[in-house]
Amino acid sequence: MSSFLYQRPIHNPLSDPYPISPRSSSNSQKPYSIFSPTTLLVLLSLLVVMGVFFPWVGMRESFFSDTTRPSTAKWRDYTLAQAAEFVARNGTVIVCAVSQPYLPFLNNWLISITRQKHQDKVLVIAEDYATLYKVNERWPGHAVLVPPAPDAQTAHKFGSQGFFNFTSRRPRHLLQILELGYNVMYNDVDMVWLADPFPYFQGNHDVYFTDDMTPVKPLNHSHDLPPPGKKGRTYICSCMIFLRPTSGAKLVMKKWIEELKDQPWSREKKANDQPAFNWALDKLVNKVDLYLLPQAAFPTGGLYFKNKTWVRETKGMHVIIHNNYILGFEKKIKRFHDYDLWLVDDHADESPLGRI
Repeated sequence: MSSFLYQRPIHNPLSDPYPISPRSSSNSQKPYSIFSPTTLLVLLSLLVVMGVFFPWVGMRESFFSDTTRPSTAKWRDYTLAQAAEFVARNGTVIVCAVSQPYLPFLNNWLISITRQKHQDKVLVIAEDYATLYKVNERWPGHAVLVPPAPDAQTAHKFGSQGFFNFTSRRPRHLLQILELGYNVMYNDVDMVWLADPFPYFQGNHDVYFTDDMTPVKPLNHSHDLPPPGKKGRTYICSCMIFLRPTSGAKLVMKKWIEELKDQPWSREKKANDQPAFNWALDKLVNKVDLYLLPQAAFPTGGLYFKNKTWVRETKGMHVIIHNNYILGFEKKIKRFHDYDLWLVDDHADESPLGRI
């Protein structure tokens, strides 16, 4: 019984509140019966108390345990294989990786995907248990945590060791989903979908990706891997990738993992996952079927948010907008606000998660 409930003391029905006087030697008494009116009244009162009060307490405790302490144990053992099977549609899974501070960005991204009717195939890889439980509470089965969970309780700054630890897990997650036989699309959640991207994944290439460079390309630009830049490697964005479950795509993920091991984070060299991804692509360019997506449809943030002339000339062609080329949680939100791409304030009801 809840300790905060006040319960009135219950009299013992077997004790008579009006005790019988000792027998008088001169007066004889009738034998005492438990069926006397007084005893029957006490018994009836006790039955009423037990029949009304205790069931109410039980229901109250049950209600609070169901609403304030939801069962979360099953999600701790929910596997990536189970989660992928649950969300996959037409052999495809859309994946993001999120820690608790980025739940507002997740919701914003989900609203834009829901508008394109692809939300059912979304799988959130939670990078902390708070995110795992929150998403599955609102949207059961759409979040999974791949142990061990990194220390991701704060919004990690780009270039920090926490950011590296967070993003370096990405190719392992993607490889595991490919090994299960699914197509997988990865997005960072600082993206917004303006149109359906799937028509652009034409052909049967192994890996589809976007250029992270800002110079404007011709509309009919080549879909081959661009040439290396000043640092001797390409500048492909690791935040928007589509992979088919081919040996070539798996080889790229394995090579990406190897490159991350060879380029660990240090205070002197504040590595992140993207250079390693580019080194992997460059080293496998002649072994894997790679496909560069159209710049007009998948522009980098450094182009979309900074080149108004280009945006005007390519109006109607934009598919996924990436809010990169800017650092800082609040700055990203403000930029989305400025371009009417922050949807959660007025359209949270369109998200599978609702308002969080």
